[in-house]
Amino acid sequence: MSGAKDKLSCPHCGETLRPFSVPEQTNWGQEVQWACFNDECPYYLEGWDWMWERYSVKASYRYRVMNLESGKSSPLAVWSKTAVLDRIINDEDQK
Repeated sequence: MSGAKDKLSCPHCGETLRPFSVPEQTNWGQEVQWACFNDECPYYLEGWDWMWERYSVKASYRYRVMNLESGKSSPLAVWSKTAVLDRIINDEDQK
């Protein structure tokens, strides 16, 4: 990866964001987005309690950038520790 993608990092933990493929049949606007997959990220860890306290839902969220050009970010909802991990695009997959 090069350019803007190399500079993407999570504002909550500093971890480099990783690209992932967007599930089919979504209207998220991009085929690839970038998210923090650090399981120690405070945004992710605190999300479990936040979601339970407000909505009684066992879910959390990860920090995500939806569009590189605009820098638009939003939470990426996750229902388990392994949710979306199978969609991460490895460097080998991009070649």
